[in-house]
Amino acid sequence: MIDRVRQGRGESGYSLIEMLVVMVIMSIVFAGVTTVFVAGSKAQSDQDRRFQAQLTTRLALDKIRRDIHCASDVTPYATNSATLKLPSGCGGDATWCTAAVSGSTNRYRLYRNTGTSCSSSNGVRFADYLTSGNVFPAFAHAVGCGCQASLQIDFAVSVKGSTVDAYELTDTIYLRNSTRI
Repeated sequence: MIDRVRQGRGESGYSLIEMLVVMVIMSIVFAGVTTVFVAGSKAQSDQDRRFQAQLTTRLALDKIRRDIHCASDVTPYATNSATLKLPSGCGGDATWCTAAVSGSTNRYRLYRNTGTSCSSSNGVRFADYLTSGNVFPAFAHAVGCGCQASLQIDFAVSVKGSTVDAYELTDTIYLRNSTRI
């Protein structure tokens, strides 16, 4: 019987101090792993937003290119909007314009409206996260060269709202139905 008591006393488990040390070490490891997963999730989300913004901007450039190729003139012209004179076979006049996003200093959206006026409430939104509202930097229809009119497009896209590391699409598109002067 004395041997059993001695054996019972010799079998000791983990002490409270040992358990606390193990729990602290595990907490530190799990906190580090959680931080890595959260950072990866945020990076993935940011990458998805950038990809979507770039994709919609490329699609907007494609649509506006088709409209400009079909157009015979651009009137009135401004750096933040352009009304394209389209024949009825192309759907009639269309106005492309930018509108600032409320609550943001460097974020604009690109809209297409039928007719000669531009409104973000009536138009179809084609692009978002533009860093400037001046997307039509130049319209040219030179006299005497026998050239067609051209409209320059400059879409700078950034989900961060700055021109640093912005994805930029630029093009000079000719109005194929314009008169050569």
